[in-house]
Formats: sequence, structure tokens, C-alpha cells
Amino acid sequence: MTPDQARKAFRTGTVVPTSGWAPGYTQANLIAVPRDWAYDLLLFAQRNPKPCPILDVTDPGVTSTPLALDADLRTDIPSYRVWENGEMLCEVRDATRLWRTDLVSFLIGCSFTFEHGLLAAGIPLRHVEQGKNVSMYITDRDCRPAGRMRGPMVVSMRPIPADMVEQAALISGRMPDVHGAPVHVGDPGGLGIKDLSTPDFGDAVQAEPGDVPVYWACGVTPQAALMTSCPPFAITHSPGHMFITDIPDDTYRIA
Repeated sequence: MTPDQARKAFRTGTVVPTSGWAPGYTQANLIAVPRDWAYDLLLFAQRNPKPCPILDVTDPGVTSTPLALDADLRTDIPSYRVWENGEMLCEVRDATRLWRTDLVSFLIGCSFTFEHGLLAAGIPLRHVEQGKNVSMYITDRDCRPAGRMRGPMVVSMRPIPADMVEQAALISGRMPDVHGAPVHVGDPGGLGIKDLSTPDFGDAVQAEPGDVPVYWACGVTPQAALMTSCPPFAITHSPGHMFITDIPDDTYRIA
């Protein structure tokens, strides 16, 4: 499926996590905040590039992006979350009715982008095999605050066979604009995660014998910051339900 075909499917009602969709093309997290909060979020992302690598920022009210010229940020993501004062009000399939003319949209790199490289190298992805969303956890590592924006780092976790962890780190490490190399391997307690079977976002994923939990910084981090910082309004993607761009993965791969 091409990125355009995927976006058309989402626009017409398909609601699924996007891991494995349009392989070979970059996926992105969305967070749209009022113009009054945009500088705080921009500075927060600049100070925390590992979880918040910026791919694009729109002008206020603009719902298009050069990452996919025919796309509409209000309709072409499978599921959206609507936030008010740090509380999630609802999840919707189409955000058009709720969109505001003062919203500035940030598109942030997503670890789903480097999954194609992992699979091409023969590294199994258990959440894909099991038909689940990736597991995501709020950690005890605070991001560097910026203005009114503050909050903890969120990580995504993938069980990786122990003898493939180094290779997975090398492959993902060549793509820093979509989170890059892992931030932690092994004991979840090292990130303040108490129980891998109860993720804060996404689904619990069953590890296979010989697997080791590997953790990457996650673009859901701004949603954790929303919960901490409580801006009056925001619209985001639902975790795991990403914006699929027309940009090939290789664009963000360094030698």
C-alpha cells in the first residue's frame, strides 16, 4: 500500500495502528497547540531532540505539510485525541470539526519509520507478529523543561532477540530524526517502569524466549507533557496511529 492509499483508507474510516503500513515511508507523530503555546513546544522539542525530533512545523491554521502535499492533517490520521487543560476529552476519527484557526501543528519523527529496516535485516517485531500496537511507557526520566512545557520522557518497547540487539541499535541509530538508537536495554526498572504487562499507551506485547526488552525514545512524549503542562487546548494523534508521509525512509538515514 502506498502512503496515498493508506491516507485515503484512514480518511474514509479505517482505524488501525500504522506499524507496518506503507513500508519504506516515514511516519510522524502529530501535536497541534494554540499559537500562544507554539514557541514553548518548539523550544521543548529543541531541548529534547531524542523523543521530539521535529520533521515539520506549520503556520497557524495550516492543515497541509510538504511531507505529503495532498494530505490534510485533520482527516488523514486513523485516530485523533482532543485535549483540554491537560485532560483527554475524546478520541475522534476526523478532527475537522474541532480544528481551530490558531493551531500550529508539529510533526515529530516516529520509530515506526525504522521498523522497515529492522524487518529487512531479519529482526522480528513481536507487536507486528501479534497484530498489536507497540507498547509505550511513561518513564521516570524528566525532559528538559521549556517555558510552560515540561514532562517525562515516554519510550516505546520492542522485545528483540538478545543476539540481535546490537544490530537493532546500529540500524535505528542511523536514523536520528526518527528517535535513533535505543535509550535503554533490559531491566525496565532502570526507567522507572514497574510492569511491562501494563503499558501506559498501546498494547502489552508478549516476548518470546531469548528476547530482551529494548526501549526507544517515543514521540508520545509531548502528550505526557500535555498532561503535565495543561495547555488549554491541543489535538494529537492517538498513540500508534500515525501520519504517513510521502518521504522515503532513506531520506532520514545517515551513512
